[in-house]
Amino acid sequence: MSAHVEAHAHDDHGHHHKETFITKYIFSQDHKMIAKQYLITGLIMGIIGVVMSLMMRMQIAWPGEPNAFLQTFLGKWAPDGVMSADIYLALVTIHGTIMVFFVLTAGLSGTFSNLLIPLQIGARDMASGFLNMVSYWLFFISCVIMVSSFFVEAGPAAAGWTIYPPLSALPMAQGGSGLGMTLWLTSMAIFIASSALGSLNYIVTVLNLRTKGMSMTRLPLTIWTFFVTAIIGVVSFPVLLSAALLLIMDRSFGTSFFLSDIFIQGEVLHYQGGSPVLFEHLFWFLGHPEVYIVLLPALGITSEIIATNSRKPIFGYRAMIASVLAIAFLSTIVWGHHMFVSGMNPFLGSVFTFTTLLIAIPSAVKAFNYITTLWKGNLQLNPAMLFSIGLVSTFITGGLTGIILGDSALDINVHDTYFVVAHFHLVMGISALYGFFAGVYHWFPKMFGRMMNKNLGYVHFWITAVCAYGVFFPMHFIGMAGLPRRYYTNSAFPLFDDLSNVNVVITVFALVGGAFQIVFFYNFFASIFYGKKAEQNPWKSNTLEWTTPVEHIHGNWPGEIPTVHRWAYDYSKPGHDDDFVPQSVPLKEGEEELQH
Repeated sequence: MSAHVEAHAHDDHGHHHKETFITKYIFSQDHKMIAKQYLITGLIMGIIGVVMSLMMRMQIAWPGEPNAFLQTFLGKWAPDGVMSADIYLALVTIHGTIMVFFVLTAGLSGTFSNLLIPLQIGARDMASGFLNMVSYWLFFISCVIMVSSFFVEAGPAAAGWTIYPPLSALPMAQGGSGLGMTLWLTSMAIFIASSALGSLNYIVTVLNLRTKGMSMTRLPLTIWTFFVTAIIGVVSFPVLLSAALLLIMDRSFGTSFFLSDIFIQGEVLHYQGGSPVLFEHLFWFLGHPEVYIVLLPALGITSEIIATNSRKPIFGYRAMIASVLAIAFLSTIVWGHHMFVSGMNPFLGSVFTFTTLLIAIPSAVKAFNYITTLWKGNLQLNPAMLFSIGLVSTFITGGLTGIILGDSALDINVHDTYFVVAHFHLVMGISALYGFFAGVYHWFPKMFGRMMNKNLGYVHFWITAVCAYGVFFPMHFIGMAGLPRRYYTNSAFPLFDDLSNVNVVITVFALVGGAFQIVFFYNFFASIFYGKKAEQNPWKSNTLEWTTPVEHIHGNWPGEIPTVHRWAYDYSKPGHDDDFVPQSVPLKEGEEELQH
């Protein structure tokens, strides 16, 4: 199979029809162009998601005070500049959905899986360029539908990003339960189809299209994480699709999968026999693997960048692969830790506590291996490296609070408070974003043939790093003080009056951090056109993508695909003049391949 596909790819090369603007830039089947499409779309959705979070923070810090910024963006939902309660919950819902699914899942995994899988395994393109294109356009359509829900009269979905019934199942429950919720469900169904097509393509490409000599144990860790992420997606995303379809049936066809005895304003509705907790099980069966669908690609990118910029072999290559596989397996059996307060059997709670604490072991293996790779390395502290080190920091600090939330007895005290918000934003949101930024800075020369401005990158990193901790570190304390999340104001509770100043501080950090992302966007878009021309291998890296020419061609290599002779991390290897040895360089006589 592999040889046949390889031969076919070789025969095909050089016989492409002349490309028009539409076939090259819009309906492209070239994995490098599709990666750019995912990247630009993800960045635009990221801007929308961040602006929503800033509006929420303004409301929390200064509740009831008129704000021209809110009035400009929210219009009728912020009369006289004061945000309404309904739109606050809608912002929580759409912000969470956009950031988790459209930015961190599709923006991160879609961009770098598409860009790197064919280039790093030595393939001309993905297994199916057509399916790859369809996958992107389904993603784009789902983005458009999700954003369009802001323009329906009753407003966008407003049931929290976890869309628990009955708010999501009863169209008459509130404004955001109507057409906005239907658009949310439609958008997610299309997104899941996109994700499934993409994931299957990645899996088949890694298994079947590796170049000669590229055994599984010579794959860069980036490819291992993209591969395992795709497998988790294929296993878990269909479960959310089933939940969404059952929810649509409850909403539109009178079924009772998630609805039991319901009263609205004294009127008894006809629903009976269903259970909202069933929806929680289905949602979180995707929801927890989703954390690692977001995180693993970022960790793979970090592995590559830390090894390259430490000028050292990655420490414990096989242990890193084992930890990725262990995380993938364990992530599918821990979903119940999101439901400790749902009334579940305490014995079941103790089982989920055990499996949750178990996942700390492979996570710790990754953290220690990063630290050991950095130890006594010849560190090149460029922006990509700084963001990678930042990821290790937030992965550890966010992970430590996960031990508290993973224990059923401790979780009950801080469940649904800002402690949870702080935990998952650090370990999942900020860590994955750092991986995303690191990947953009590192592979920008490969994508666009130019270099980003390093000094602007430093400014971007340090302001972002300080503001990220400035936002989420204090949240742990207001969470332990009992401040509940998703309330659009806490002014009705005298108990929380003392925490209002902390919320103002958090909001100021958020506004500064959000504003300084403009530095990144300026650097990104200006460098595409005016950046310094990139050389072929600017980071002196070993992996195959740096053996391709700077000028993009459909097929990646102009001649034969290089053969692989060694693993991806031969940095500072004794017996070689340079401190890097590309994978395509044959072993010298008597040279041993490292037993990683």
